[in-house]
Amino acid sequence: MGHGGNVTEELMADHREVEDIFARIQEMTGGGQELRDLVDEVTIELVRHSVAEEQYLYPAVREHVEGGDRIADKELADHGRVEELLKQLEKTDADDSRMSPLLQQLMAEVAAHVEDEENNLFPLLRQACSSETLGDLGEKIRRAKAMAPTRPHPAAPDTPPANKLLAPGTGLVDRARDFVTGRGKS
Repeated sequence: MGHGGNVTEELMADHREVEDIFARIQEMTGGGQELRDLVDEVTIELVRHSVAEEQYLYPAVREHVEGGDRIADKELADHGRVEELLKQLEKTDADDSRMSPLLQQLMAEVAAHVEDEENNLFPLLRQACSSETLGDLGEKIRRAKAMAPTRPHPAAPDTPPANKLLAPGTGLVDRARDFVTGRGKS
């Protein structure tokens, strides 16, 4: 969950982690509980990552990067599409015929988002911010991920201050549900 480093290093490590889970999903030949566990695992990682970006990365982009409002709005729209797919996957049985197309759509959306962030947004942020600011943002991202929800909540606010106020409480409820059900423990 927390990898260390500045904000771009932290988020790129998350990206590699999600890509690894996607690769494990693609290698699978069947469905069942093993697939459900991997879908839950990628959901947890993507939700935590997205919430942290929404709380700290995109406000920093708005503040420091020229044209940052437009860039942040586009990234938030990407997050909205991913969160809707995660919500659909959460409701879909691992052996349901809709599971594979939903997963393929999710992988494509996430891959496009990752490519855009790493090739466009992150270089702009590195140019606009000092190494100290990038380091501080990395620490804030790690703290936010530790408190973030673990389940998709598409209707939840995605901009400060509401997201910073509501996410920790929602995260606490999600982690309690996960503990009771054993979700995310595999």
